[in-house]
This record gives sequence, structure tokens and C-alpha cells, in this order.
Amino acid sequence: MTSTVHPSPAPRRLLLVTGLAGAGKSTALAVLEDLGWEVIDNFPVRLLKRLVAMPDEARGPLAIGFDSRTRGFVPADIIALVKDLAAREDIALTFVFLDCSGAELERRYNETRRRHPMAAGHPVPEGIAAERELLEPLRRWAEILIDTSAMTSNDLQGHIRQLFAPESGEAALTLTLSSFGFARGMPPLADLVFDMRFLDNPHWVPELRPLTGQDAPVGEHIARDPAFAEAFAQIRDLLLLLLPRYAAQGKPYVHVAFGCTGGRHRSVYTAERMAEDLRAAGFSPTVRHRNLGSRAADDIERDRR
Repeated sequence: MTSTVHPSPAPRRLLLVTGLAGAGKSTALAVLEDLGWEVIDNFPVRLLKRLVAMPDEARGPLAIGFDSRTRGFVPADIIALVKDLAAREDIALTFVFLDCSGAELERRYNETRRRHPMAAGHPVPEGIAAERELLEPLRRWAEILIDTSAMTSNDLQGHIRQLFAPESGEAALTLTLSSFGFARGMPPLADLVFDMRFLDNPHWVPELRPLTGQDAPVGEHIARDPAFAEAFAQIRDLLLLLLPRYAAQGKPYVHVAFGCTGGRHRSVYTAERMAEDLRAAGFSPTVRHRNLGSRAADDIERDRR
């Protein structure tokens, strides 16, 4: 009789994030949350063993943030806890420390007019120095040290994404392509808007008028316009340049809108064609047509073009 051997589950990713107050811990944790990590900030460190021992069917990556303001913050105890957790086979532990120069921290506190947690009525530099001395053992122990002295918030966000983005490498970008009619007003929340009214209008071809940009005869008519191929290629190349950079900067949503007069022919066809090319390039756009069912737009078009 043979026995079935079940493989052990993959170790759960556990990230401990600490550092000097004002160095960017909150920013780092917010990015991790956007990346799909379960994030708990200011968690009492002495309860960490109890937390990781709790049943968790999802076993998703977990990020714990703490600093000198956290209840029960004793660096020696934290290091002992980290050693115990690092020895466990069911946990893949990473310890991150966010550092920053004293001058830059002082500038940030003066700019935000917040009190340093360890100043206690003293000047900010004294609080920074006291906290740095307290945290030095943790700084030496950390596997990953991030110095944010010369980083903007966007720089830090990008660095955290590079370090801790999902291993699948899937882009955290939600892309929407839409069509609309200028006669009904521009979309208020579009990031990029392309005006396709320079193309020959199928509305003025009687047999094409009742059709839409999703119908082959309309698409063939628009594609025959001498300006279409070059303009479309340049817009596509621009999007292929911009979209990865938007994703790298942490922009979660991008809305690209294509407009024509009534929103039923040229903009619809262009959005559909662009979606095909972007899918071939590895993106997963959602396509929406705001005015595709609007017949009243035809009346407006008669007065416009």
C-alpha cells in the first residue's frame, strides 16, 4: 500500500518594516498594500508570533510596520523575535529599515510642522538623535536598508515596487480605452484624449450612417482615409511608451479616450483597433463606448460636419 506524500505549502512571505520616524514607512506600507500585501501598521511586536501562528488559508504576503512609537518597542526583544521567525521553515522573513539623514528629517518635520515622537519638548534634532541611537541595533540587523534622504515620495514608491512587486510580474495597471462624442461633452476623468475628427466622417455616407465603428464597412471606410494609418501608428507608439512609465510610477488607473463628433463611428473604431494592438503588446485594456447607443447624436452631427 503506497502512501501519498503531500508537498509542504510554500513559506509565507513576512516583511517587517521599521525605521526612523519621517523616513517613509507609511509611504512604503501604502505601496505594499497596493501591491497586494496584507499590511498592518503600528502592530505590537510582542504579539507577532501569535499573529503568524493564526490559521490563514490565503497565506498571502504579510507586511508589519512598527517604529519607536509602537507599544512594546524594545530593540533587543525585536531582534530575538526576528531570529526565531527567521529559523522557521514556514516563513520567508525579510527585515527592512528605512533610514534618512538628520538634516533631511529635520527639514521634513519643519515643513509638515509635526512634532518628533522622541523630542518631548526639545528641539527636533535632539529627538532625531535619540531615536537614531535607539534604532541603531535594528539598522545593523536589517537585510534591506533604504536611505530615503535624496528620495522623493515617488522615488520611494518606485523602489518599493521594484523590490516587492508580485513575482508574477503582472503590471498593476488598469487600462481603459473609451470612445465618446464631443457633441455630448468630453469625459471628465480621462488621462489622455485623442480627437479623431480629422478623419473622414462615415456619417455622411448614407449606407454607413446607421452603422457603428464596430461594423466592418465603417471600419474599412475609416481605414481607407490616408491620414488614419500614420496617425494611428503614432498614437499607438506613444501609448506603448507612456503606459509602462505610468505603471512604473505607480499610477493604478489609466483612461485613454478617443473622441469624434457623435461618438459612434471614428472614435469607436479607433478604440477597438487600439485595444487589439495593446492586447498584442501584453496589456489588458477594457473598452467602453459612451455614446455608441446614442441616436440623438446624429441630429447634432448634421449641424456640426
